[in-house]
Amino acid sequence: MKKKKWSIALAVLVIGAAGIYFYLNQPARDIASEEASFVLTENQLDTDFKNNDSLANLKYADKTIEYTGTISRLIPQTHSADVDQKTVVIFKDSLLPKDIKEKQKVTFKGRFVGYDDLMQEYQIDQVTIVKK
Repeated sequence: MKKKKWSIALAVLVIGAAGIYFYLNQPARDIASEEASFVLTENQLDTDFKNNDSLANLKYADKTIEYTGTISRLIPQTHSADVDQKTVVIFKDSLLPKDIKEKQKVTFKGRFVGYDDLMQEYQIDQVTIVKK
């Protein structure tokens, strides 16, 4: 009887350890291949965050969004860009795409990180270009 209890305990331990291992070693999200949860512009984000920033954060945080805006400034050092002077997009690749320029209207897809109250800007990372 004692052997049976030890066998069951060992089996539960092994299954639990395997479950934890596979949970912790999941592959990273591929935002570029995900379907966008929301298709937005700066005006829509502003409206949602002005109405209720807590609900807007719950709605958009860590979601894949498609965002259309005009590039205000390219920042090669951080492979990012300012869009509509209120949104910072950080590109997935370590280099800025060569075919984008300032004052160009572009649609991006990326993961919405959140709104920075101090800098008063939206942040989107893992960004890829959908269309120019």
